[in-house]
Amino acid sequence: MSEVQVLTAVVVVLTLALYMGIAIWSRAKTTSEFYVAGGGVHPIANGMATAALWMSAATFISMAGFVAVQGYGGAVFLMGGTGGYVLLALLVVPYLRKHGSFTVPEFISDRCGSPAARAVAILCLLLISLVYIIGQMKGIGVAFARFLEVSFEAGLVAGIIIVLAYAVIGGMKGITYTQIAQYVILLFAYTVPAIFISLTITGHALPQVGLGGTVGDSSTYLLDKLDQIVTEAGFKEYTTAKRISTLNMLAYTLSLMIGAAGMPHLIMRFFTVPSVKAARSSVGWTMLFVALLFTAIPGVAAMARLNMMQTIEPEPGEYLAYDDRPEWFKNWETTGLLAFEDKNGDQRIQYVGDPDANELNVHIDIMTLANPEVAGLPSWVIALVAAGALAAALSTAAGLLIAIASAISHDLLRGMIKPSTDDQAALRTSRMSMAFAVLLAGVLGFAALSVADAVATAFTLAAASLFPALVLGIFTKMNKHGIIAGMLAGLAFTMFYAFQHHGVLFIPGTSFLGSMERNWLLGIEPNACGPLGAIVNFAVAFAVAKMTPAAGPETEQLIANMRMPKGGVKPAVHLGEVAEH
Repeated sequence: MSEVQVLTAVVVVLTLALYMGIAIWSRAKTTSEFYVAGGGVHPIANGMATAALWMSAATFISMAGFVAVQGYGGAVFLMGGTGGYVLLALLVVPYLRKHGSFTVPEFISDRCGSPAARAVAILCLLLISLVYIIGQMKGIGVAFARFLEVSFEAGLVAGIIIVLAYAVIGGMKGITYTQIAQYVILLFAYTVPAIFISLTITGHALPQVGLGGTVGDSSTYLLDKLDQIVTEAGFKEYTTAKRISTLNMLAYTLSLMIGAAGMPHLIMRFFTVPSVKAARSSVGWTMLFVALLFTAIPGVAAMARLNMMQTIEPEPGEYLAYDDRPEWFKNWETTGLLAFEDKNGDQRIQYVGDPDANELNVHIDIMTLANPEVAGLPSWVIALVAAGALAAALSTAAGLLIAIASAISHDLLRGMIKPSTDDQAALRTSRMSMAFAVLLAGVLGFAALSVADAVATAFTLAAASLFPALVLGIFTKMNKHGIIAGMLAGLAFTMFYAFQHHGVLFIPGTSFLGSMERNWLLGIEPNACGPLGAIVNFAVAFAVAKMTPAAGPETEQLIANMRMPKGGVKPAVHLGEVAEH
């Protein structure tokens, strides 16, 4: 085994042992601890845990790669994610926390007084969470594939086993404290190599500063140098060219914003703190902890692209001979995520913008993970990045699994099928549903295009289904018929458009564009169709509401109570129970 393999194995095993130890030490014994950690988590601790939950494999593994490839256009993920948390803090968290229902389906059921509304919300939540977990499993597979030096498929199998073990043991209580440790590890793992690389290229320790600095002792700015290199290779200019249209930039940003505000696993995190005030404080701390990593991403992306380009083409027109390729290149070839095709037979690697002449296929998911190796950093730094990637993917996957478990055992089993189910039976159901979700997402992860694609699709589904329902439920007197119809219409529209392009749950051969062109709807990409789905949701909801009886006085009382600045409590009897009696 190489030095990198040995160090990676040691670091990954130690961090996994830490996660498992925390999960066992704080193992959930009741459903309250399993779902919301008993509601006693400090806002700062919850902020760190939520930041780890938010900074998923898409952030750690794919986002820098997306920006590195897209350049200016890749900023949509940063803008959308940041804006989404603002919406979450202003429009959703305080009101749901005041109401007291710790799952989205439970709130929608209370608000509508309808088991049917709960069932539709459960369907939306399960689909959103499953698609999101597919992305996390893809990320785990990429990380394990490289650092175990095995195929992506073998790496994904290893990831399935790890996620299954530690998430099922702990529940939300164990996951909360595990995510705090994971935040520290992933932040350290992301910033340490970024500092090394920024110092090497620009002389500035902070990549946020290095992005605007000069290269080495020259007077050439980093971004000017990058623009020069990529345009000479036939790619579009890094700093100004958009690979997507202005309309798609707007649609992507809005989709990520409103999708984040409707993400059920994020909303659940704010029920782990003891009060509405603590929930607001927790949102602020989360934003701070997220910003520490988010602000470093543009610098990391630019430096990763520069290093990659200069390694393949050390001097203008002098391409790297395939037989002289460095060790990191060979290692990533093993995973299948880096591939060379000698189109002109000269045994040199042409990495150029012309698709017909380009001989190197670089998957965006490897840019962050390969960056320390490309830059020639010490082996321990490379091992640290592996641990960070694993922490990012595990933290989000675990949070999503808790959302799935709560939907199955709390909302479906106890809320609809068998309300008399005791705690132990509910916990068993939760853990079995989590296990099934991991296995299903793992299998589907083999086919996912990239971590970013899967995560973006999950955000579009949330933007089109749950976010409008939450807004209508909190801020309007919309009746249950309108909310239910809107959720179904928004979900159906978005599923149709996204899966029409990507395939149903990314399964190969299931895309059904037929004779239609890609992005046929106003030129909007499937990953950015969340706002269109939300418009469909709102339009259908208001149309159906006009044709059906208005909401009753119980609904008005619930809304007034939820939006009351001080005082007021959640009704002792759910509206669903009122309807039954």
